[in-house]
Amino acid sequence: MLKEHISLGQIFAVVLSFNLGSSLVLGIGIKGKEDAWLVVFSSSLLGIIITIFFYYLIEMLPKKNLYELFAYCYNRKIAIILSFIYIIYFFYLACRVIRDFTELTSSIILPLTPIEIITLSLTLLMGYILYMGIEVLSRTTEVLLPYSIVFLITLAIFLYASGNIIFSKITPILAQGIKPLMKVIFPYELVRPYGQMVAFTCVFPLVANFRTGKNIVLLAITISGLFLTLSTLLITLSLGSNSVSKVSFPLLSATRLVSIGGFIERIDAISVFIIMLGILVKSGIFIYAGMMGLEYIFKISYRYFTIPIICIISMFTIFIARGISDHILEGFMIIPYFLSIPLEFALPVFLAASLLVKRKLKK
Repeated sequence: MLKEHISLGQIFAVVLSFNLGSSLVLGIGIKGKEDAWLVVFSSSLLGIIITIFFYYLIEMLPKKNLYELFAYCYNRKIAIILSFIYIIYFFYLACRVIRDFTELTSSIILPLTPIEIITLSLTLLMGYILYMGIEVLSRTTEVLLPYSIVFLITLAIFLYASGNIIFSKITPILAQGIKPLMKVIFPYELVRPYGQMVAFTCVFPLVANFRTGKNIVLLAITISGLFLTLSTLLITLSLGSNSVSKVSFPLLSATRLVSIGGFIERIDAISVFIIMLGILVKSGIFIYAGMMGLEYIFKISYRYFTIPIICIISMFTIFIARGISDHILEGFMIIPYFLSIPLEFALPVFLAASLLVKRKLKK
């Protein structure tokens, strides 16, 4: 099977876009109210530690992905069972990420367009990119990411220039102390997006300069944390904590407040571009990680699975929830406790312990 490689610039772009991803659709740290930006900033610092751990997993056996680590530590039967669990989990997360965007599009941007058409259009695009290879996804992200960064900075400038930034909306700071923030951070703000970096255990082995890649990945995590903090600040400063909790898509709502001289307004396209690139990359990485598991189990190239998997994901994206309320409730109340903590933290830690023991026994 053809071995693919990702340059340092490409892994930087992919990690940064992945972390922005669906986090910008529904917003993060919102339950922190006036201190939402502190929640996001604090979880970003913890996210750096989480990312170091995932990279360390791969460093123990370079060039082996998550599924190959299972095979190294356990017998093939156990490895296949664990692989199937992660395959289903990654595909499920891809469905949820795509549903985030389709809900946004069908609710606000294209209300007359059926959600099935939006879903099919996006998944077909992802299917084509992934069939061409993870390198194509990486190169596409590397080209488009600068536009996202410029648009996000432009949005901040426009919101300030239109007089919508009111600093009193984030005061008082830590009025109720640190405890309420800790409850918001654990577990939800850690599992999304930092715990979801577990999918990159299938991508890190492809980095051309593996040793230097660690520093590049950590730089991308740090910058993405700063951008998420900035976007959360913009949302809270412009909408206010009470209004933010009542809207489904806070970044888009904040963007619609821009009005400069009755000329620069309705710049929804800026937010949509930023969000769409993040969604494309994040769902693409999840689908790729899942298909790499199928490649390990069936020992044929993941490209052969692209069309059937894309069709299945399209279908499940539509049926995964009855509406936006069910979709958000499931994401906040069920997934972090029953899926994310076991699969993003518990099992990887157990795998790392198994690797250490096995390496020690071999010595």
